[in-house]
Amino acid sequence: MAVVSPIRQPSKVVYPESDGKPMAETGVHVQRMVYLITALNGRYAENSAVYVIGNIFVYYEEGNPSKVVSPDTFVVFGVPKWERRIYKVWEEGKFPDVVFEITSKKTRRTDTRRKPVLYAQQGVQEYFLFDPLEEYLDPPLQGYRLVGGMYRPIGPSSIFEGSVAVESQLLEVVIRQEGSWPVLYDAQTGERLLTPEELLVAHRQAETRAHQAETRAHQAETRAHQAETRAHQEASARQRAEEEIVRLRNEVERLRQEQG
Repeated sequence: MAVVSPIRQPSKVVYPESDGKPMAETGVHVQRMVYLITALNGRYAENSAVYVIGNIFVYYEEGNPSKVVSPDTFVVFGVPKWERRIYKVWEEGKFPDVVFEITSKKTRRTDTRRKPVLYAQQGVQEYFLFDPLEEYLDPPLQGYRLVGGMYRPIGPSSIFEGSVAVESQLLEVVIRQEGSWPVLYDAQTGERLLTPEELLVAHRQAETRAHQAETRAHQAETRAHQAETRAHQEASARQRAEEEIVRLRNEVERLRQEQG
């Protein structure tokens, strides 16, 4: 009797969500990463087709979990803004458009050699590096734009003369080095991008100012009404006084006529 071997089902490919390593090199790197993510999320809060995140695995070859990279911060245009545990390029339809790496001496080789090659191959249009501790990168803030399949340095922005600053054409922001921070500004208005927390505080402050203005307007209206009431009372009093004077004059005149 022939032995029939069971048909083996292909094993399901597992795409891990974490490698167990720390989020970033130091707390300084984490803070700068979080700032970029939150500030850019604030900028695109009303746009449901812009996805901003960082420090999650981006898998770029279906069926091969080893083909993975984890940008510190990245922006994707044209994909839904929902929460993801990992990002699969073949499901999303595209690789991120803009990538930021908060680099360090330890990640130097990866950030300046391996990742730029990969990002260029995958079509990342703009790539920014920031070295907050100034361990090796000179200047600490650098930007690159994909031109003809290769990265070309982005020249310094003229918007902030005297400071290290580069402009992202895709994001329409200027990234400016302020001490150990990569601060984002709107390229058109020059205003600093607020994080969602700062936007909430600004909204509350605006509501408070509006309420205070409304209160002052109400108080002014009340004072005007009170002044109008007093003026009316004073006019009535003057009229009564004038009438009393006329009455008294008439009375005096009547008494004189009687005595005469």
